Amino acid sequence: MSQSGKEDRTAVQSRGFHLPQGSPSLPEVYQTIEVPQSLGFWRKMLAFAGPGYMVAVGYMDPGNWATDLAAGARFNYTLLSVIMISNLMAILLQALAVKLGIVTGRDLAQACRDYYSKPASIVLWVLCEIAIAACDLAEVIGSAIALNLLFGLPLAWGVCLTALDVLAVLYLQQKGFRYIEAFVIALIGIIGTCFAIEIILSRPSLSGILAGFVPRAEILRNPEMLYIAIGILGATVMPHNLYLHSSIVQTRRYGSSPKELKEAIRFATLDSTVALMFALFINAAILIMAAATFHHSGNQNVAEIGDAYKLLSPLLGTTLASILFAVALLCSGQNSTLTGTLAGQIVMEGFLNIRLRPWLRRLITRLIAIVPAVVCVILYGESGTAKLLILSQVVLSLQLSFAVFPLVQFTSDRRKMHEFVNPFWLKSLAWIVGVVIGGLNGWLLIQTVRGWMV
Repeated sequence: MSQSGKEDRTAVQSRGFHLPQGSPSLPEVYQTIEVPQSLGFWRKMLAFAGPGYMVAVGYMDPGNWATDLAAGARFNYTLLSVIMISNLMAILLQALAVKLGIVTGRDLAQACRDYYSKPASIVLWVLCEIAIAACDLAEVIGSAIALNLLFGLPLAWGVCLTALDVLAVLYLQQKGFRYIEAFVIALIGIIGTCFAIEIILSRPSLSGILAGFVPRAEILRNPEMLYIAIGILGATVMPHNLYLHSSIVQTRRYGSSPKELKEAIRFATLDSTVALMFALFINAAILIMAAATFHHSGNQNVAEIGDAYKLLSPLLGTTLASILFAVALLCSGQNSTLTGTLAGQIVMEGFLNIRLRPWLRRLITRLIAIVPAVVCVILYGESGTAKLLILSQVVLSLQLSFAVFPLVQFTSDRRKMHEFVNPFWLKSLAWIVGVVIGGLNGWLLIQTVRGWMV
């Protein structure tokens, strides 16, 4: 790294923030993966591949399954266009998170701490911790339901068993960040394979699928369809993913000159875009399977994961369908808990500049999710877990705007981003996406609370 390159990056990073840059989050893996400038396009793309897939798992977590199942069972393929639009929004926001992390050398939590007042930072931190706990809650419940469906393990025991994945995270991180990325990508591959087979078994209509990706005005006119559509949009973009991505993209050692930073942004954005297309495939596959299996067999009211599992085998004529569904759910839950615990560490270190041992931070995060899940399972059984899944998505929707708006603000500020600032068209599009997501989540929250009160 040249002296002029260091000066260039220091000049960019020192602009527009009220506090000097501190030490990076996840210091044990910061810039541990070398990206030699001599590599060709494809090898360099592989060197940057990984963080995007760790982010993508948040877009296919168990919290999304209920909305996808309900959408397919009730309205056939019509809401595929909503999944596609929400995925495009996610691609845009994750690209901004990549840019913030690479250019400023700060993750989103650190940027908030260094720019906003201390009371404002504390409020943002508390909201983010609540959102991470809510997200972790959905993932813990998803894994527990999968263990119950596959092995008959009581839900309470399954919830407790999920705490052990903390040990897996620690083991993989000690071996190197590439091992965590490889583990996540392998689980995504298993999920994708399971649903590819499910689609083959369910024999969907190809013309119906293609027509479903075309947006229809009917979605806005039909209140029930609109409610599920907003649920899909609201559950897609996860706030903790923006914090996570802006940090783990810095695991690459990509240089510090403007040219090197520009190249890093390009390859990291390509990585996240490709990875999020896998998330699009999996969410669309859940909806397609539900439409082909349930909608046309008179089971339009299927919305819960357990019901879908029980009906798949008799409707498709093979027990393989239900087994694959549960295996994919288990992989989805484990994948999401792994990245969620990393996000928890990043948020605490970023907002508060507090360094806890990784195992302790992850154990705290997991216990916050496990305790309410165990209590709910013991008191209300399987019906309680379904309600907890919905509640977790509502809590996430509350916090999302508090992550999206600072991200758009920071990446649109020339003092912070210098030559990498968002151009006018991107700034306008990002603000529109932020306002739309915030408005839709607010509407979804009001409707959900109103439904509980009836």
